[in-house]
Amino acid sequence: MDFASGDFDIAPLLVAHLAGTPLNAAQLQQLLDWEWADPQRAAAWGITPEHGVAQLQERLAWLQAVQPHHRSLPLPPAPMEQYLNLYWRLWLPLAITLKQARDQLNAPLIQGVLGGQGTGKTTLTLILRQLLGVMGYRAVGLSIDDLYKTYRDRQQLIQADPRLRWRGPPGTHDIDLGLATVAHIRSAQAGEAVALPRFDKSLHGGEGDRTDPEWVQDVDILLFEGWFLGARPTDPAQFDQAPEPISTEADRQFARDMNAQLATYLPLWECLDRLMVLCPADYRISKQWRKDAEHQMKAQGKAGMSDATIDEFVEYFWRALHPELFIAPLKQDGEHVNLVVEIDRDRTPRAIYSPALAMAEV
Repeated sequence: MDFASGDFDIAPLLVAHLAGTPLNAAQLQQLLDWEWADPQRAAAWGITPEHGVAQLQERLAWLQAVQPHHRSLPLPPAPMEQYLNLYWRLWLPLAITLKQARDQLNAPLIQGVLGGQGTGKTTLTLILRQLLGVMGYRAVGLSIDDLYKTYRDRQQLIQADPRLRWRGPPGTHDIDLGLATVAHIRSAQAGEAVALPRFDKSLHGGEGDRTDPEWVQDVDILLFEGWFLGARPTDPAQFDQAPEPISTEADRQFARDMNAQLATYLPLWECLDRLMVLCPADYRISKQWRKDAEHQMKAQGKAGMSDATIDEFVEYFWRALHPELFIAPLKQDGEHVNLVVEIDRDRTPRAIYSPALAMAEV
């Protein structure tokens, strides 16, 4: 992975630090210069001229502290050095930001993570749970998928509206269950058990159903993730000239109906203390990511969808909530979004910024 920024590479500094060689003042300044070479990212992580060196020293300390735990992260096996780019640019500063937000709130922090298929939102939440655990914080995960309506309720839903043949779009979730879960996380006393809903997608021949909850206690941070988590309704007139694959009048009506249904999720979104958005540089990359994953499963002898089925599956969700209409606007939504991470085709961050800070500068 390329660590170059400007005309120098900080990877050797981080490797030396991990090996136990303290960085001198000049090397710390190099690190700070590297951060300032990307002002938007530096601002997103709260790196200030007054405290920049101290902030990077804290990140260096945590980098060393998590080193013994690297092998337990949900990553393809490789030495920690091969992941330094992600540790330094995203994982550690994000974990530190959540730690600080939790301390300031002095109550359980509800962090939303929006990410479409293939953006790595589930893996990121698992990594953050590990890193925050090293920092002494109890972080737990909840997916919007865990809030699906029961199998029986969804069968009734399909009978009422056959367009909802696949679970996932607005209207297929139990919003009240989500509201009750977040409220219980917030109000729980020390040592009190809280039930996190769980959904098993393998039940009923792949139709899925709710299963036994996971019981947790003393939660510091709830990482709440989903493919449209935090997305907000748009002007219905947008669908009059909607992007592909919303092409027929039936498609446009489906998109309008999903847009209206999305409004019922707003009370749940209002429970979020923070929201970050993971998005590809081009939303169409997600279709190829899904195909790559299915091809890998088939190579391992597992069942996987055909490319044609993947196209149909992904485009179904684009018809429901098109990324250009519902995700792209969040990249400039400084009122509701704290952090945006734009992802390249190789799934590495190409840009990290805070729309809230960008809005404040205007």
